Amino acid sequence: MTEQKDDIELVRGSGNVFADFDVADASLRQLRAILAAEVVKTLDKEKLTVRDAEARTGIAAADFSRIRQAKLDRFTVDRLMRILDRLDRDVRVKVSVAARPEHLAA
Repeated sequence: MTEQKDDIELVRGSGNVFADFDVADASLRQLRAILAAEVVKTLDKEKLTVRDAEARTGIAAADFSRIRQAKLDRFTVDRLMRILDRLDRDVRVKVSVAARPEHLAA
């Protein structure tokens, strides 16, 4: 057998995968992902199908399917918060403002 040695570099992430990959609107995308994860967690915890969630909230089952599939382009932060509200969740958002790292500054 041939021994192969790969050089592996370990890089600590920022906590925001979108920012780590220089994606535009990284903070917004991160917030939407967090809110969507809370929707999915609520559906799972309460054992709601997308149809059950539609009946309970009046929001289309297709929207819950999109959220489960992480297809979030159609969802604003406001809309995701409204969905959580209709699922009887209390949503609190804490905002902190900091300077962008130089490599991300526009």
